[in-house]
Amino acid sequence: MTSDNGELLLRRIAATPRGVGVFANFFVKRARNAELWDVNDIRYIDFAGGIGVLNTGHLHPKVTAAVQAQLECFSHTCYQVAPYESYVTLAEKLNELAPIEGPVKTAFFSTGAEAVENAIKVARAATRRPGVIAFSGGFHGRTMMGMSLTGKVVPYKAGFGPFSQDVYHVPFASSADSVDGSIAAIEGLFRSDIEPTRVAAIILEPVQGEGGFHVASTELLRRLRSLCDQHGMVLIADEIQSGFGRTGRWFAIEHSNINPDLITVAKSLAGGYPLSALIGKAEIMDAAAPGGLGGTYAGSPVAIAAAHAVIGVIKDEELNKRSSALGRQLISRLHALRIRVPQLAEVRGLGSMVAAEFCQGTGGGRSPDASFAKRIQQAALDAGLILLTCGASGNVIRFLYPLTIEDSVFDEGISIFERCAIAATH
Repeated sequence: MTSDNGELLLRRIAATPRGVGVFANFFVKRARNAELWDVNDIRYIDFAGGIGVLNTGHLHPKVTAAVQAQLECFSHTCYQVAPYESYVTLAEKLNELAPIEGPVKTAFFSTGAEAVENAIKVARAATRRPGVIAFSGGFHGRTMMGMSLTGKVVPYKAGFGPFSQDVYHVPFASSADSVDGSIAAIEGLFRSDIEPTRVAAIILEPVQGEGGFHVASTELLRRLRSLCDQHGMVLIADEIQSGFGRTGRWFAIEHSNINPDLITVAKSLAGGYPLSALIGKAEIMDAAAPGGLGGTYAGSPVAIAAAHAVIGVIKDEELNKRSSALGRQLISRLHALRIRVPQLAEVRGLGSMVAAEFCQGTGGGRSPDASFAKRIQQAALDAGLILLTCGASGNVIRFLYPLTIEDSVFDEGISIFERCAIAATH
């Protein structure tokens, strides 16, 4: 194997399609907790966490030990052919954790997009209706239904249509002042596009991920719950990025005390191993006929073992509390930074799901400044800190460090960000 980033870059360009966008200009050799090293042994602090996958860090010893133990037993049987107890036990744990009223059931898959696809399948089977309402700015995956639900064209939908039918988008309300507009848009759909008796589900992220870390207003969630109850629709919470401690709770929707009917989870559920789940009310989950749900690799025993360990780590190390504490520290420093970086227009988030939005101009004439965010991101990478951007205009930097990050590494990472943001103003 080569140890040269430049040579590997040329090989990547020649061997893989440009549609798989890659941010970093280096190739990883090893990683531990919140740090990784490239093939030239250059160190980076990881504030991306595999896009929110590593709340328990790279190679947490308890997760690694659980995987190793499973590999001594078996790696795959296909649960639908020859089932195993660990799948059932993990389902029982998630059923207990989920903020869903009444009896709950869980099915496992491999990716977040799969969980979303199956959420729509189950909702349609339960209601015998086709329609789905989603939100602008939302991201639900790169599969055909995932793209159809996603409320952002570039780069996720550009050139890939036509999309699934009976999917409708309305504005996302992240403040109490904008809730009326979202609800009015839904009621407008009922008048002009689809009657409520043909809508199977409403799906949203309690905190939008790719959309810019906008937090759904509690009032919006309350009124969506009421609409779903009124019209017999299923309320789906997409917690793929916001779940498992990222916001200081097991699920972000817990902050609102609103109970959804279905919840999709993935990413940090298994600490870096491919696993997703659909959790929901038992009577809804049972709407699909035998054979209607599943997949060859769905509920991999190796990933299941990792997920058991992840849940134990979150509990034992009190990562929900740590998420909230780290988030408060970060938000405090970001607010202080605004004095020296006037382009830092807004700081928002829940727990450790925090974002900084950058704009140009002043007052009511401010507009997104994606180039400023990109300058910070690139300068941070050059200084050894990995950051991700997001938002409809790409002008938001999000922070997805592992919740297990050491205090000294956390402080070092924020300090690098602060220096790069200040330097970008000159």
